[in-house]
Amino acid sequence: MNKGITMKKTKLALLTISLLLTGCAVASADDVKAGDLVISQAWSRATPGGAKVAGGYLIIENKGTAPDRLVSVSADIAGKAEVHEMAMDNGVMKMRPLDRGLVIDAGKTVKLAPGGSHLMLQELKGPLKQGDKVPVTLQFEKAGKVAVSLDVQGVGAQAPGDGGHSGHMEMKKMPDHSGMKM
Repeated sequence: MNKGITMKKTKLALLTISLLLTGCAVASADDVKAGDLVISQAWSRATPGGAKVAGGYLIIENKGTAPDRLVSVSADIAGKAEVHEMAMDNGVMKMRPLDRGLVIDAGKTVKLAPGGSHLMLQELKGPLKQGDKVPVTLQFEKAGKVAVSLDVQGVGAQAPGDGGHSGHMEMKKMPDHSGMKM
C-alpha cells in the first residue's frame, strides 16, 4: 500500500476522532445546574406536519442530600405542557399526567425518555423542526424555575444526537417470490 495514502487515512481518522470528541464536549456544555440538580441531554423530536403534540426528554440528576420534585413545565410554543408517565396497565400501555409531579430522590438520576416519563407539549402553536432549540421552563419544588432548551432531533430519533435514526438498521423481510412463474 502507498505510504502517502496510509498517512492521509491516519490523519483523516485522527481528525474525525477529534471532531467527535469536540462534539461530546459541546453537548455537555448545555448542562443546566439549578441548586443540587443537573439537567442534561434535553431534546425533542421534529413534528410531522399538522401535529399538535410533542414529547420532551431529558436527564435530571440530584447531587444533593434531599429529594426535589419536578412539579410542572411550561413552553411558549405549547398551549399546554405537562409532566407525563407511560406505564403498562393490564397489558396496555397508558399515558397520564403526573398531577403530583415527578420526584428526583437525593443522589439519584431520573431519565425522561421515549416510552417512559416525559414532558408532554400539547396544542403546539407551530411545528418543531430538526435543528431548532425549543425553550421550556421546568418548575421544581426546591430548585425553583429552570430554563432549558430542547434540541430538536429528527422525527424518528430515539436519543439526543440521533438525528432521526434509531442507531440500527431495521431489516424487513422481503416477500418470497420463489414460486412465481415468469
